Amino acid sequence: MDEQALLGLNPNADSDFRQRALAYFEQLKISPDAWQVCAEALAQKTHSDDHIKFFCFQVLEHQVKYKYSELSTAQQQLIRETLLSWLQAQMLNPQPEKTFIRNKAAQVFALLFVTEYLTKWPKFFFDILSVVDLNPRGVDLYLRILMAIDSELVDRDVVHTSEEARRNTLIKDTMREQCIPNLVESWYQILHNYQYTNSEVLCQCLEVVGAYVSWIDLSLIANDRFINMLLSHMSVEVLREEACDCLFEIVNKGMDPVEKMKLVESLCQVLQTAGFFSIDQEEDLDFVARFSKLVNGMGQSLIVSWTKLIKNGAAKNAQEALEAIETKVPLMLQLLVHEDDDISSNIIGFCYDYLHILKQLSVLSDQQKANIEAIMLAVMKKLTYDEEYNFENEGEDEAMFVEYRKQLKLLLDRLAQVSPELVLASVRRVLSATLQNWQTTRFMEVEVAVRLLYMLAEALPVSHGAHFSGDVSKASALQDMMRTLVTSGVSSYQHTSVTLEFFETVVRYEKFFTVEPQHIPCVLMAFLDHRGLWHSSAKVRSRTAYLFSRFVKSLNKQMNPFIEDILNRIQDLLTLSPPENGYQSLLSSDDQLFIYEAAGALIVSSDYPAENKRALMKDLLTPLMERFKVLLEKLMMAQDEERQASLADSLSHAVGFASRTSKAFSNKQTVKQCGCSEVYLDCLQTFLPALSCPLQKDTLRSGVRTFLHRMIICLEEEVLPFIPSASEHMLKDCEAKDLQEFIPLINQITAKFKIQVSPFLQQMFMPLLHAIFEVLLRPAEDNDQSAALEKQMLRRSYFAFLQTVTGSGMSEVIANQGAENVERVLVTVIQGAVEYPDPIAQKTCFIILSKLVELWGGKDGPVGFADFVYKHIVPACFLAPLKQTFDLADAQTVLALSECAVTLKTIHLKRGPECVQYLQQEYLPSLQVAPEIIQEFCQALQQPDAKVFKNYLKVFFQRAKP
Repeated sequence: MDEQALLGLNPNADSDFRQRALAYFEQLKISPDAWQVCAEALAQKTHSDDHIKFFCFQVLEHQVKYKYSELSTAQQQLIRETLLSWLQAQMLNPQPEKTFIRNKAAQVFALLFVTEYLTKWPKFFFDILSVVDLNPRGVDLYLRILMAIDSELVDRDVVHTSEEARRNTLIKDTMREQCIPNLVESWYQILHNYQYTNSEVLCQCLEVVGAYVSWIDLSLIANDRFINMLLSHMSVEVLREEACDCLFEIVNKGMDPVEKMKLVESLCQVLQTAGFFSIDQEEDLDFVARFSKLVNGMGQSLIVSWTKLIKNGAAKNAQEALEAIETKVPLMLQLLVHEDDDISSNIIGFCYDYLHILKQLSVLSDQQKANIEAIMLAVMKKLTYDEEYNFENEGEDEAMFVEYRKQLKLLLDRLAQVSPELVLASVRRVLSATLQNWQTTRFMEVEVAVRLLYMLAEALPVSHGAHFSGDVSKASALQDMMRTLVTSGVSSYQHTSVTLEFFETVVRYEKFFTVEPQHIPCVLMAFLDHRGLWHSSAKVRSRTAYLFSRFVKSLNKQMNPFIEDILNRIQDLLTLSPPENGYQSLLSSDDQLFIYEAAGALIVSSDYPAENKRALMKDLLTPLMERFKVLLEKLMMAQDEERQASLADSLSHAVGFASRTSKAFSNKQTVKQCGCSEVYLDCLQTFLPALSCPLQKDTLRSGVRTFLHRMIICLEEEVLPFIPSASEHMLKDCEAKDLQEFIPLINQITAKFKIQVSPFLQQMFMPLLHAIFEVLLRPAEDNDQSAALEKQMLRRSYFAFLQTVTGSGMSEVIANQGAENVERVLVTVIQGAVEYPDPIAQKTCFIILSKLVELWGGKDGPVGFADFVYKHIVPACFLAPLKQTFDLADAQTVLALSECAVTLKTIHLKRGPECVQYLQQEYLPSLQVAPEIIQEFCQALQQPDAKVFKNYLKVFFQRAKP
């Protein structure tokens, strides 16, 4: 072996040595006999360095995994003998190998096992057991090998081919027949012999039993001698967690419902007698978490048994199962309310399923009602934040509590299905008691009281948020709670969690304010002062900006009396942040978008006459426009690239804010009706010069393009005079991405205004195409994936543009480009349909072709088009599907084929018998299609039902392809 290269295996080696070691590893993997050197090194203990031993196992692992079939019988025998002699040597070593070497060795044994057990090494386990006997080092390796084999055979995280899955099933079946009873006996002996001397080996053995239980005969384990042994381990501190997990796997195994019930009951009896149910006296929380998981498994197993017994009509046994479940509920409640969230979380599944049973029972006993109430109290208690929760810097612990809260929410929802009245009354009681004294109550108790009210909206669902109509008692209870919330003054509580919960809740129940509008002013004030948008916490300001926008939009009818006051108060928040270093604005630009949206909504939905709306909109947007002009001038003169980028961002934000104000307009409230056209046209005049700025083009063009999209919707034809110059600027110095984003704008204009924009389209059609072709023809590196993808996306955009033009009845735009240009365009469509393996583009090309045939393919079509149909379009319909890259198993490709069928049907429709004659006598014979198939094809084409031909065409090409 290359000793120099091996030096690089040491973790402390420098990068040159490490690179050399990696290269050496790759070299040995390829070499046909390097594995023998490694096998010899392991068998003869040539190297004492752990990293070299690990390296040798890695080379062997690669050989067994990928090249084993290439070895001769003698070489395969050598690998078996090497591993067994290495194992034998471990018995005599003064020190055991490092854990990572033992694990790697176990993996190699496991790989060899799955390769050879069914054919050449049926005595695998016998051979290993005879080597290890009861030597603790040997037993350690034996158990590691068993875990590695389980991992190879049943680990769901390992992706297996269908061939490997079949092999694994066969191995498990063979093991069950031939060796599992012996393995189980070996486990019992290990557990028995080492129970006082080697806790590490015992824990490993318990892990093996837990893993194998899922796929071996349960009666081998679920019997008195084994269970008693496991239960005795439950009393040994170092073993009990593993024993608990092992019992959990046994309980979880599928079996006959009555047998399962007996097993669980006998386990519970022993555990209870041994004092395990008194969990309040247990200090080891890790163990209680495992025990909670075991109780959860037992509870859920009993519930599965009950469900099966009910389904089978076994009423007596089902009743016994239900009684067994009920006896576990006190323990479940103890665990659910445990102060450790992991312990509580582990029992939630049992709790949830228990409530599901109660939901199905027609009559509940007093005890069951008391249980529901106890679960409700537990949920309310456990939803509460603890003192340690860090709101300013949320880490892993905080994220886990948020997840745990989601589990509790599901419990609350299930509680509300079982007993909505109880849930409503409990929340009402907690809320009113807490809000009476909120000034002297700890933040977490105030937060959870408001949170519960918030959660009721989903726990007691209604359509369209109509919580305050319908069921009178529920509506009046919720109304009462909302009134308490908004009049209590709790919005002034000095903790971010309470503040946020307050705003979330008033927005969730916004319909309350249509019933009691007198509370709107005090809630608006909370939004508009230090409690909301001016709060000291950026997190609160940010969330409040979004919630404020929702509140204002949902209550637009009730906002009229407050509009001007609100607009005055939010004035400071609308300022475009200067791109100066160190300036800290109250809201981020994303948050400001919501404030602009709210301002736009207030103005548009107000009852003011049009001239007032125009004046207010002008006041809102004029400062933006003025600031935009100043910043654009600054950008033109800026030298520093970082400064240019921040100025361009500010300009883009300004355009975005103006865009966002227009979201409030609708078909009922158009820009014209509100008298605001002039303001938005001024914005256009202000923003469009940014398109000719040579700096930061991407940022500026993207912002202005988005604004144009909005204005096409809002200003309608008033936007048209601005389109030609905007287009001209956007087509200058374009990259693929610019064109790709510009084409949807032209598509939108074409589809919306159709004939109105025909002159403009005719004028810019060829310049746009030249720009596209120029980018597509640019040379790129063969392996430049991103350039290839950009070109593919641009090609799709180009075909989408042609589809929009032809589909909007504007084919004359193409026809008027002169014969040479028309032909060039048509050829690109044929190429798109045939040459590029992109089914999305191919589908679009066939749609364009069938549309053109429909428009121009008749007797009065343009001169020469009929020839083009037969020379190019008909062949395209065959050449594309015949390509190897045209995958008929792919859904997108099938859609492309469907459009190809439509094209052929349209040609037949337009050209009649002439088309059939051409196919029969010229084209299909030229493809060497058999006469009877030609006949069959032409008959299918002439079928009146297009679907018949589509189905036929798929079969036709499936047969035609090798």
